[in-house]
Amino acid sequence: MNHKYIGHHSQISGVEEHRLVGGKGNGLRLLEVRNGQGLHFTVSVDRGADISRLFFKGDNYGFFAPSGYVSPAYYDDKGAGFLKSFTAGFLTTCGLTNVGAPSVDEGEELPLHGTVNHTPAEQVHYSEDEEKIVINAVINQMGIFSDKLMMYRRITCFKCNDRILIEDRIENMGDRVTPLMILYHTNIGYPLLSEHADLYIPSSQVAARNPHAEKDIQSWGSVTEPQAQFIEQCYYHKFANGNGLAGIYNPDIQKGLLISFDANSLDYFVQWKMLGEKDYVLGLEPGNCHPDGREIMRSEKTLKFIHPGEQIHYAIEFEMIEGLKAWEKVKEDKKC
Repeated sequence: MNHKYIGHHSQISGVEEHRLVGGKGNGLRLLEVRNGQGLHFTVSVDRGADISRLFFKGDNYGFFAPSGYVSPAYYDDKGAGFLKSFTAGFLTTCGLTNVGAPSVDEGEELPLHGTVNHTPAEQVHYSEDEEKIVINAVINQMGIFSDKLMMYRRITCFKCNDRILIEDRIENMGDRVTPLMILYHTNIGYPLLSEHADLYIPSSQVAARNPHAEKDIQSWGSVTEPQAQFIEQCYYHKFANGNGLAGIYNPDIQKGLLISFDANSLDYFVQWKMLGEKDYVLGLEPGNCHPDGREIMRSEKTLKFIHPGEQIHYAIEFEMIEGLKAWEKVKEDKKC
């Protein structure tokens, strides 16, 4: 990059490597990414190369759980032990062989949301040019006498239009057919999330996860202020034409977010409403499964598989929105 006004390109944009010091997050590798247009996010290398923090022009977009940063060394894979180290952040990838509730499937004990988010990435490298910043990482989900999946992640941050594209290629390196489950657990937090936020999910079908959610299904799209002892509610959305979309805009900060994905490959979308005090988060979660666990999906005959030598690709895009006119245009242009 050649720019006569600056000494080093990091004056404007780029990637910086950091390590946390102290506490349960001690030693975690982080990549701080800035596109030079107001988009700033953190890739948590040792937590599956997920995005732990995201800011747009000074405003926070993600939810950071009470546990804060936690090293994978503290991961508890028993039952719901995942929650002890669930940082949430802007994006937590769940999978790759279980998503959602802990379960026992064909004799195999499976922890809540799988292990990929607690796996340190390998072969991490990045590059930058005039148009984009690209980060590549490999997440090894292989073991002896076990499944052998490799995930190759590519994160592209564009420098002219405030978009992030995440592309994952998952390959079965083993000799047996393996269940494949993935969920892009995107967590919206304050100040993007508040009772004034406008939620946009142009789905063709909405179903409640359980009776507790069913009683409020008519108001699935509403957002309230934080409530004491709120009990989470989940809604499952389907998109008719393969164009998966979800967005949120808060007029208080005049900013929003649009999530786009292929609803043919990521054919489930979970809306997680957790509007409690201190636990104030809205999950907008594309995936290839629902979060009731692998045993349930197998019994429903909806469980997906990856064959030996097969490669399966997934992609999800995040676009930052600024201003009410831009938000209204998004809703008009993206109508399903």
